[in-house]
Amino acid sequence: MVAIKIDDQIILRSFKEEDSQALFDAVNNSRSHLHQWLNWVDKTTKPAHSLEFIENSLLEQFNQSGLALGIFLNGMVIGGIGLHNWDQNLKLAHVGYWIGMEHEGKGIITKCLLEFLDFLYCKIGLNKIEIRFVPSNKRSAGVAERLGFKTEGIIRQCVLNNGLINDLVITGLLKNEWEKKKKDAAV
Repeated sequence: MVAIKIDDQIILRSFKEEDSQALFDAVNNSRSHLHQWLNWVDKTTKPAHSLEFIENSLLEQFNQSGLALGIFLNGMVIGGIGLHNWDQNLKLAHVGYWIGMEHEGKGIITKCLLEFLDFLYCKIGLNKIEIRFVPSNKRSAGVAERLGFKTEGIIRQCVLNNGLINDLVITGLLKNEWEKKKKDAAV
């Protein structure tokens, strides 16, 4: 079980099987909002799908191939944050995240990512983290920029979103860049 305290109200923690209904409700309540960016939303049509996701996530966590954490605000699921495509040899992974529509624009994702990235670099030992998004996702672009991620390239027409083929922006942040950013922020 992984748990990362963000502040007195927000915690990131591994999902438990008993979170499946709350996770489904959080996704379902923001379905039209999340659907435009996340293909898995359309496949999450009942609580059993959320339970299956949680079970798979716990297995990935056990196997150290991925990590999916819920964003809990005062004990309620309001989003998710995760580590994907974890390459143990290169110490490289992608992070992904989502938040319910009513919580968007409040700085919660940025605040959570600050602590999550610190955990991934300092506790997990990653050397590089990537955030990937379609160019029209201006909010994800802003998050990556605020956190110091550098655009490394655009892979043209390589991702399918809602039946449309899109480009994919790849941004990255190295551990030494993260450490410098933290050091500069402390001064």
